[in-house]
Amino acid sequence: MPRPSMPRQQIRLCTASDGVRIAYATCGAGPPLIKAANWLSHLELDFTSPVWSHLMLELCSRHTLIRYDQRGCGLSDHDVAEISFDAWLRDLETVVDASGLERFPLLGISQGASIAIAYAVAHPERVTHLVLHGGYARGRLKRTCDPAMREEAEMLVKLAELGWGKQNPAFRQFFTTQFIPGGTPEQHHWFNELERLTTPRATPRASCACSTRSTWSICCRACNVRRS
Repeated sequence: MPRPSMPRQQIRLCTASDGVRIAYATCGAGPPLIKAANWLSHLELDFTSPVWSHLMLELCSRHTLIRYDQRGCGLSDHDVAEISFDAWLRDLETVVDASGLERFPLLGISQGASIAIAYAVAHPERVTHLVLHGGYARGRLKRTCDPAMREEAEMLVKLAELGWGKQNPAFRQFFTTQFIPGGTPEQHHWFNELERLTTPRATPRASCACSTRSTWSICCRACNVRRS
C-alpha cells in the first residue's frame, strides 16, 4: 500500500541565545501542538519514514503541529559549541517564542519527554497539557551501578565516535537495532540512512553522552523547582 503524500509544511529558522540556528516546521490544521525534539529527526525526511510517518501524519490531521530538529541534527546547525540538556531546553524555549503561541499542549517522546517536563516546570503558565511517551527519569548511566551495563553504555558512545559517518552501515546498524529491535528490513535500512544523513560524526557521541549521563540530575532539579 502506498504511503500518504507528505503534507505541506513551512520550515523556518530561529536563533537560540548562543547563536545556533534551529530549524522548525509548522504543518496541519487545528489546535496547536508543540513537540519537543528527540534524537534523531529531519524535518524534510520524517514524513517519508516507515518508522514514524504514521504518527506525524495523524498528528497533522488533527492539530497544527510544530516540531523542530535539535541542535546538531537535521536542518538545524551541525557545528555547535554546546550539546547539553540546558541547551536543549533553551532551544525549545526559542522555538516556542518563535511560534508566537502563548498557551499550548506539549508532547515529549523518548529523550524529548524530560525536556518537555523541564519546560513545563519552568513555564507552567504556558503549558495546557503535558503528553509524555516512552520517556525516562534517569539516563542510562544513572539507572544502574552494574559495571557491565556502564561499560556497554560507554561502548555505545565510542561506537558513535568511530563509525557514524562511514558508508559501511555496520556501526550504525548496532544503534538501529537498539532503537527498533523488532523493525522490518525496510525500517532498519531507512533508519541507518537517517543516522548518516541527519547527524555529523561528532554529534552522536555528544548526544549519547548527554542523554546517558545528565537526564536524572536535570529532572531532579526541575522537580525541586516545582516543590519550592
